[in-house]
Amino acid sequence: MSYLKHKIYGLLFKLFKHTKVENNKVSFIIDSEKSFKGNLDYIKKEFEKRGDFKFYFFYKDKLSFNSFKNLASSKYIFLNDNFFPIAFMNFKNENTVVQLWHAPGASKKFGGSVDIESRDILRKISNHTDYLIVTSKNIIEYYSEAFQISENKIKALGLPRMDYYFENHDVDDLKRKFLNKHNISHDKKIILYAPTFRQQKEYNNVFNYFDLDEFNNKLGEDYVLALRLHPKVKNFHDEDICSSGSYIDVSDFESEQELMLISDILITDYSSIMIEFSALNKPTLFFTYDLDEYLESERGFYYDFKTTVPGPIVCSTGELIDVIVEGVFDEGKISSFVKTQFDEIDGHSSQRIVDYLLNEGR
Repeated sequence: MSYLKHKIYGLLFKLFKHTKVENNKVSFIIDSEKSFKGNLDYIKKEFEKRGDFKFYFFYKDKLSFNSFKNLASSKYIFLNDNFFPIAFMNFKNENTVVQLWHAPGASKKFGGSVDIESRDILRKISNHTDYLIVTSKNIIEYYSEAFQISENKIKALGLPRMDYYFENHDVDDLKRKFLNKHNISHDKKIILYAPTFRQQKEYNNVFNYFDLDEFNNKLGEDYVLALRLHPKVKNFHDEDICSSGSYIDVSDFESEQELMLISDILITDYSSIMIEFSALNKPTLFFTYDLDEYLESERGFYYDFKTTVPGPIVCSTGELIDVIVEGVFDEGKISSFVKTQFDEIDGHSSQRIVDYLLNEGR
């Protein structure tokens, strides 16, 4: 690839190579205003507690000389996902570029772990990145491979968005409002079903495999199913993913974290959502109707899926119902899994990261 567009960003950035870096300027590289949430928002709030910092937003697809100038003059520059132009943007020593990454832990392989051709550009990006923040020392080697970055740049300080769970949420009230909105009895428990996206098209219509009628007949008195589809699924499938049976479609529900907070059980398959949900010490079931095909044809995991995931693996609706009815979940397995993914879950991740940066890596 020529990466021409990304190189143009590098040339524009170079125009401001003599711009003075200001210690109280913080920039966030984002897609849009809507994407400024989670990690980035928590980091901004933490800086606001520390003094008179000025904040700027560098929109990836809105080119302006002013935005490049603000980026070049920012002491701290944060990302939450990949931004390839960084490979061609020569930052000064006074700039500090921090990749927060949007997901906790390590599950499915990604980046340079699976895409060998991307390793060269990833190395260039990592050469211009000062720190990559992860949730545990146990996963540093995986992130080093995925980002093609030196392990000494990876810091296990936590995920800022995890601080959400330590805020003063009235979970009962949130759940009551959710059930009221959908005209569901307050006595019912919520099962969140969050399947992942498959490259093999035929497996994306989950209701070809999940028998909603059987689920409701056996469990409908005590549970309601809330379905959250991966954003790519609707675009990948020719027809609507729908069923005549009763369920709540929460695919467009704004806060995935609120859904996890109010849900009693998670059903997923290969989605990394199970890492965050497990941190809440709640049970997860893995409904993997295409397990062998997925493990053979998709990108693989950083661990042995069948022996490591923190919950029962089932391949049919009947098996799934039996596990829920029996209600037996291995809390020890959940706990041991969480310990491999997080060093600390304490509501202070944002504080740790900002402390580390303000103390210049101490």
